[in-house]
Amino acid sequence: MLGDQARHFWLARSVARVMGLNLGEMIDKGRLRPEEYQVMVAACRSCALVEQCEKWLASQCDLAKAPPPGCRISAPLTRLRRAR
Repeated sequence: MLGDQARHFWLARSVARVMGLNLGEMIDKGRLRPEEYQVMVAACRSCALVEQCEKWLASQCDLAKAPPPGCRISAPLTRLRRAR
């Protein structure tokens, strides 16, 4: 079962932001295709760790080097962070 699209759009965007990434900017710069962004949100929607992700986000005070443990979009976020 997939989670709410809007909720996971914001979760994916928030995890990226905590990692120092602006996904809209990544699209504008050609580092992320809109289709890849859609795939990331869809993967996030299938994650069972939503509450843990929200707690992780709430506990972040500084930039994180990596997404929360078990993040379904860890690979693309890490790739984007390295390319930044």
